Amino acid sequence: MTDAAKRRQDLSDFLTLSALWGSSFLFMRLAATEFGALPTAGLRVGLAALFLLPILLLRGHGPALRAHWRPALFVGLLNSAAPFALLSWAVLHITTGLASILNATVPLFGALVAWAWLKDRPDRSRALGLAIGIAGVALLGWDKASFKPGGTGWAVLACLGATLCYGLGASFTKRYLSHVPPMAIATGSQVGAALALALPTLWLWPASPPGLRAWGALVGLAVLCTGIAYILYFRLIASAGPARALAVTFLVPVFALAYGAVALGESITLWMVGCGAVIVLGTALSTGLLRLPAPGSVSRPP
Repeated sequence: MTDAAKRRQDLSDFLTLSALWGSSFLFMRLAATEFGALPTAGLRVGLAALFLLPILLLRGHGPALRAHWRPALFVGLLNSAAPFALLSWAVLHITTGLASILNATVPLFGALVAWAWLKDRPDRSRALGLAIGIAGVALLGWDKASFKPGGTGWAVLACLGATLCYGLGASFTKRYLSHVPPMAIATGSQVGAALALALPTLWLWPASPPGLRAWGALVGLAVLCTGIAYILYFRLIASAGPARALAVTFLVPVFALAYGAVALGESITLWMVGCGAVIVLGTALSTGLLRLPAPGSVSRPP
């Protein structure tokens, strides 16, 4: 694959993944309202594992998963089990838009973990992009959370805990699974997460049978936002590195806010649109789609 084709593939994966993960907050809200937080997370990864296993075998990646099953299952704890449980609980207490905004801090944690662990120091353009993206997120969400009694502080902390888990999971994948096929990592991680959440899911199973809408949201969450999304995600990590792959979360709030407005009646203001544009600019810089000119590269008239 040529460099241009590789960049186009990365961009396509990046945008598709943003749209899929943006819808996950809506699906989590609809499912967790009836299933509860832990059963929602457990069923999400369990159904995703069932969806991915036949594809894994058809593509002939079974031997790769058997050879690397320990790190593949472990990354499922960092990248799926813990963050999915935290986010499923959080969206029961705050809006899906706010949860997605907080989730956009993932690149900050990812870049810091990659810098400390993998010595992946961001260059000037990427550092500026991270700063712009974080500024856009801060402007968008600074007045949404309250840590007063009865406020949303614990839900905010749950979202931030999930973002830290994503950052750790991305660097762990780059360090120990960089040469493993993305299909094997995606499948193994969901199997590992399903095993970790199996007992909590059974223990906290809802007393009243959930309705068709909750089941439909859960299937969409498992197949689209987890199974297919994680194939794209691990392919991006292998191709572009963990810091750039995690920058996908800068665009997720834009999609999540749109889905929340259409399906849940959550309001979108001009302020949100403006901050969304700032986030998109930060994303373009932090992922290398836009780059600052090198010092001294500006041409001068003769």
